Amino acid sequence: MGVQRLLRLRMASHSCSRPPAAALAPRAARPLSSLLLAPSPSTARPPSAPLSCAARPCRGHAHAAASASRGAAGRRPPSVAAMSSSTPPPGPVQKSEEEWQAILTPEQFNILRRKGTEYPGTGEYDKFFEEGIYKCAGCGTPLYKSSTKFNSGCGWPAFYEGLPGAIKQTPDPDGRRTEITCTACGGHLGHIFKGEGFKTPTNERHCVNSISLKFTPS
Repeated sequence: MGVQRLLRLRMASHSCSRPPAAALAPRAARPLSSLLLAPSPSTARPPSAPLSCAARPCRGHAHAAASASRGAAGRRPPSVAAMSSSTPPPGPVQKSEEEWQAILTPEQFNILRRKGTEYPGTGEYDKFFEEGIYKCAGCGTPLYKSSTKFNSGCGWPAFYEGLPGAIKQTPDPDGRRTEITCTACGGHLGHIFKGEGFKTPTNERHCVNSISLKFTPS
C-alpha cells in the first residue's frame, strides 16, 4: 500500500505541473504570421484625411488653369478690320509719344493723341466764322475751308466736308459713330454724322474739337 500511494502522489504532482488543454487552445489556434504582422496599438496610424481644395485643385480650378494655359496658343488674333478701326495706320507725319508731348499742349495731346473730347460750347472756333483755312493743330496740314463751316448748334465747330484727301474716316469699334482723323499725322479730330437733315450740300456734319484745329486767315 505504501508503494501504490507513493505512485499516485507522483502522478498527481506531474499532472498539476502541465497547464490544462483549454488554456493552450486560443494561443495555439492563432497562426504565427498573424502574430508577426499585426500592428501594435501604439504604432497604429489613423486613416488619412482627404486633401482640401487648396492642396488638391478642384474640378473648377483645374478647368480654369487648363483654359489659361491654352489661352496664348488658342486665342485667335483680332481681325484686320477690328485693328484698323481702333488704331488707324499712321500717315506720312510720324512722331513718338515723347515728341508729340514736346510740341503739343497737354490739352492738344489729350485730344489729338489720346482721342479726348472738349466740353461743348467751350471751344475757340464754335461760334467763329472768319474766312480762312483750318489746319491740323498737330502737323499743320490744311483740313477745312471756312466756306464749309456752318452753325449746327451742337457746341462744336461743324463742317459739311473737308479738303480732298485730308480727312480719314474710321468706324468706331461699336459701329455707332465714325471717327475722323488727320490723314497726315493720325491726330484725332472728332466724329462725322450723316443724314441729320442739315441743309448743306452733303447732309454731313463733321463735329470737330476746336483744340484739334489751328485757324489761318485768308
